[in-house]
Amino acid sequence: MAKTATRGRRKAPARGKSKARSSGGGLLPWAVIGIAAIGGIVAHDHWKSIQPMLARQSTPITRDTAEPRPVVRKDAPPKQVALAAPTPKVAVPQPQPQPPAAIPTPMIQPIKAVPPPAPAAVSQTGTVAFGYCGQGAHINCVGDGGVFWYKGEKIVIADMASPVVDQARCDGERRVAFAAKSRLLALLNAGPFTMNAAGKAEPSGAPRVVSRDGRSFGAQLINEGLARKPGAAGSAWCA
Repeated sequence: MAKTATRGRRKAPARGKSKARSSGGGLLPWAVIGIAAIGGIVAHDHWKSIQPMLARQSTPITRDTAEPRPVVRKDAPPKQVALAAPTPKVAVPQPQPQPPAAIPTPMIQPIKAVPPPAPAAVSQTGTVAFGYCGQGAHINCVGDGGVFWYKGEKIVIADMASPVVDQARCDGERRVAFAAKSRLLALLNAGPFTMNAAGKAEPSGAPRVVSRDGRSFGAQLINEGLARKPGAAGSAWCA
């Protein structure tokens, strides 16, 4: 009975401790309110200097947080994409082949006969010594008043005609023939002379115009009465 009596009793709390707890719990809220009031006053007075500090410390809002991603619904029907209509093909007209142009037939002009060119004038200068032709080979010699050999070639003076000794019909013609032969030999041995071609060479001889200093030997013999112009009558030698 004694133990139960002691258990049932409860210890009474000390009065001093309870008062302290009650007094401490009552002043704390007022202290917090006072500090908050003082901080608000100070913040109000220094708001201009505090505002930049708060702006620097503020965290920027990213695009991911500001713009929420659209939620795709599983039961939403698929979007229909409009297909572009095919462009109709336009038939391009093909160029028609043009017939080939007619080629004009060139007119053929008749070929005119071109006369053969005249033989070029052959000019030679003689400087050899001459003699009368004999029975041997004729190289540089005088045969008649109008015929002589120069380097083995028979030359006929083309611009005159003189009588031939072996063909004389009378004594007068024979005398003229000897005189013309002697005069021609003297002219040929007097110095260099020039021979110009006066036609094609023939078996009877090569026609040449023989001259010295522009004066023809044939013209000299005609002026001296020892020759005549080609084609003149020869009966006068025997008159």
